[in-house]
Amino acid sequence: MHHPFADHMKLQMLRQEHGYSKCQIEVEADLHHNPHAVVHGAVLYALADTGMGAALYPTLEDGQTCATIEIKMNYFRPVLAGTVVCETTLLNRGRSVANLDARLLCDNKLVAQANGNYAIIRR
Repeated sequence: MHHPFADHMKLQMLRQEHGYSKCQIEVEADLHHNPHAVVHGAVLYALADTGMGAALYPTLEDGQTCATIEIKMNYFRPVLAGTVVCETTLLNRGRSVANLDARLLCDNKLVAQANGNYAIIRR
């Protein structure tokens, strides 16, 4: 699927299947850093949001789409460089709302975690 914002962030989708996704970004200072020389929190948030949508999308029926309702994001440590990997698992999928968990790691260290609720919408 064409995703202009993810393309702009240079997000790479490594794996996408029913209820699971794995994606990553290779940190580029000129693209991902804030003025304090660390990855901007919004980059990590967007990585988690995209990962959660990617895990949910294969569960949708024809004629359905999804939209973010809310995300609770916890940041544990700053990211300066390296590869940030986001692994997402679908926790619960109802008829109209799904809940997912995303864990973001850099150098095998947990840097952030997100939990999101997504509306399931009939087009």
